[in-house]
Amino acid sequence: MPQAALAKAAPRNRSARDGSLAGLAVLVGTRSMEAKLVDQLPREPGWQFEPKWDGFRCLAFKAGDKVALQAKSGKPLTRYFPEVVEAVRGAPFQQLAIDGELAIPVCESISFDSLQLRLHPAESRIRKLAKETPAIFILFDCLLTPRNRSLLDAPLSERRTELESIFVKLKGDPHFRLSPYTRDVAEAKRWLNRSGGELDGVVAKRLDGPYVPGERAMLKIKCLRTADCVVGGFRYAQGTREVGSLLLGLYNEGGKLDHVGFTSTISRAERKTLTKKLEKLRKGPGFSGDAPGGPSRWSTERTGEWEPLANKLVVEVRYDHVTGNRFRHGTKLLRWRPDKSPKQCTFEQLQQEARPSTLVADVLRR
Repeated sequence: MPQAALAKAAPRNRSARDGSLAGLAVLVGTRSMEAKLVDQLPREPGWQFEPKWDGFRCLAFKAGDKVALQAKSGKPLTRYFPEVVEAVRGAPFQQLAIDGELAIPVCESISFDSLQLRLHPAESRIRKLAKETPAIFILFDCLLTPRNRSLLDAPLSERRTELESIFVKLKGDPHFRLSPYTRDVAEAKRWLNRSGGELDGVVAKRLDGPYVPGERAMLKIKCLRTADCVVGGFRYAQGTREVGSLLLGLYNEGGKLDHVGFTSTISRAERKTLTKKLEKLRKGPGFSGDAPGGPSRWSTERTGEWEPLANKLVVEVRYDHVTGNRFRHGTKLLRWRPDKSPKQCTFEQLQQEARPSTLVADVLRR
């Protein structure tokens, strides 16, 4: 039985009209439909393209005055975004199940850093942040009609029509936004090229496709950029004496080399030779500014285990996002840059991240 059917067939003990989330035709715990990463936008007809927002994916469920916010992982987000909970509770519908992205606008841009600050154990801190930097909910799919009919098996074209009908009654609340879409691949390509580093990419959905919980039934094309970085150190692969990852740095305005991330996409064939080359360059401090191994909730025992290098090697890497002056994810090693002076590797390369795109600005302005 397909997952959409399983979600519809899940037992319900009470009516949603009685204010019970257990009475919804699409239950809390239904997983978000996911996307498969591809290199290119599909060009054949029958696709709808939407921005891939740089926020927290969220399913919102409502039955009467009961509300639940759920992350893509299935974990609850309800306690971290009280202002969005109140907005959903105040929606003029008895039942809702909508899909979207939680984002926090800051200075006409979207701040992923501000979202991460919400994942805090203290309720008082969360409520303070909710007032200072309120989140918005950017809607892009609908799983349930206000009459409690599941739309999991309905085509995207029908779900989008229902979502737009619902948004007509939500748009008076500043917490809600409606994500734009296009069915023109050329326009979608322009979104990718002109996103200013604020979008995570573009998502492609089949117009005739159902909502398939937990399955990679969509396509996603990432916004990827490149930067030249100094190799300020390296780590041995766990359990070996061969290089496992390169530690990357950029020079800040004070002329200090800050650690900004890593790349581990080193081919097995080059590891032995590269290890010997790096070991000959071992020299402290490696990073004269922010160094690897600082305290964080993600630190492990190995975080502080790294070998500093003389600042002589430069690599070009591909990355997707920068958060807090660091590459948010691991980067892909593209090539070595012996023609590039290490001192040319500065944070100026990343300044495009701060330029808001017209698309993002339009959504934030409502």
